[in-house]
Amino acid sequence: MLFALAVAALVLVPVVVTFSSYAEIDRDILGHLVEFALPELVVNTFWLALGVGIGVSVLGVSLAWLTAMCEFPGRRLFEWALLLPLALPAYVTAFVAIGLLDFTGPLQTWLRDGWGITGLPEIRSRGGVILVMSLALYPYVYLIAKNAFATQGAIALEAAQSLGLSRTQGFFRVALPMARPWIAAGLMLALMETLADFGTMAIFNYDTFTTAIYKAWYSLFSLPAAAQLASILILFVLVAVVFEQRSRARMRFGAVGRSAGSRHIRLSPALAGLAFVYAGTVLAVAFIIPVAQLALWTREVIDTDLDARYWAFAWHSVLLAGIGAALVVTVALLLAYAGRQRPGALMTWTQRVATLGYAFPGAVLAVGLFIPVAALDNWLIDTGREWFGFDGTEILKGTLVIMLLAYLVRFLAVGFGPIDSGLHRITRNIDEAARNLGATTAALLGRVHLPMLRASLLTAATLSFVDIMKEMPITLMTRPFGWDTLAVRVFEMTSEGEWERAALPALAIVVAGIIPIILLTWRGSNLHD
Repeated sequence: MLFALAVAALVLVPVVVTFSSYAEIDRDILGHLVEFALPELVVNTFWLALGVGIGVSVLGVSLAWLTAMCEFPGRRLFEWALLLPLALPAYVTAFVAIGLLDFTGPLQTWLRDGWGITGLPEIRSRGGVILVMSLALYPYVYLIAKNAFATQGAIALEAAQSLGLSRTQGFFRVALPMARPWIAAGLMLALMETLADFGTMAIFNYDTFTTAIYKAWYSLFSLPAAAQLASILILFVLVAVVFEQRSRARMRFGAVGRSAGSRHIRLSPALAGLAFVYAGTVLAVAFIIPVAQLALWTREVIDTDLDARYWAFAWHSVLLAGIGAALVVTVALLLAYAGRQRPGALMTWTQRVATLGYAFPGAVLAVGLFIPVAALDNWLIDTGREWFGFDGTEILKGTLVIMLLAYLVRFLAVGFGPIDSGLHRITRNIDEAARNLGATTAALLGRVHLPMLRASLLTAATLSFVDIMKEMPITLMTRPFGWDTLAVRVFEMTSEGEWERAALPALAIVVAGIIPIILLTWRGSNLHD
């Protein structure tokens, strides 16, 4: 229980630190932010959340209904392939979209020179950001809604038709309302990822709270100002979390026969063709075209760019992701096991708080953990200088401590979910039998539970590893000097408009990102409870 409380306290540290920053106010900086920056940040964040919410809902729900309920050419392929955009970080999709669709890009140049077509919408705009984020995040809604439709859709349509409704009326008046809690849960995940995004906003130069936090830290050199901006972002995130929890609380599960989940609506040849074109277009725009463009750009620069530096970038990325994933899995296993040994309402709430970090943007965690670690570092330096004559300037700040702690807080929920689900599938009868044979708690975990949790541990480790590989703001803001990674390299190259040179590290991240998609497909995993 003490361990679980300690983990929960660690997660709450960034929240407490960011709000305590108001004890130290620089009136000049705060006045500048309130007068010039804050109104724009609120407006930009509002329209971004609204636009992405509509975009992921339309794409995710429509594609989920088609693949779960309708029969058309390629349905089995699209059923899993439409998840592939999850392997593409949104910031990678962003710079590919700009490289292809900008005024000087190949598409507009071809249309302008070959056909005289001008006046296309500007990709570097609010609409462009919303489009990219919607294409990158619709799988969150798609995956959850698809399962909801597959288990309830046929029954819902049969009930609607028995009441004299058409299939279209049955979808909007029966099937869609029944799936609403699941759709809302996926939507909240997508919105929290939107609020947390830094790389895409930086590439589009679209100011939101995450970019403002970075600028306050590195341009205004004011950690308190960064923390105060982070506190406002936390309020947005907590509102989203409350809605998500309310959506989850409304979910109900019932037994559904195999035939109910396997019946599909046979579309007419014309509608089946339209369904194929629609699903194929979304998949092509969201995944196939960006990856193909990355491969083309990589081929152009690989001879000149692939040198010893890239092996260092890759090594740093793999090492950090490996250590971070091992830390996440270890803490998640102990946290889940504590819940099994000491069940109850207090433990349940402690676990919820401990896994709340997935909702916090990386920029918030970077600021919220850097401040207390920096204060501890200064205390250690002063104490060491007074007692032992220590003459150094850094003890903890120049190490990986802050980064790994931020990874742990951010991705603990990613590791906790599969492990906790795996433990719940192990019956208590097995525990009782092992204890009757004299097994201690440690022996029960090591000799009974761990072998049975191999698949869950592998899933948790893989998902954590890939999420850390893709993570940008934590790595960018807390890395020690010289610890550049593939994600940092992407940020540096895109900041200079070097799309081709950003393709090589981006493609390496995408290859790593495909691993959890294969795992999700192979094991039939789902994101809902």
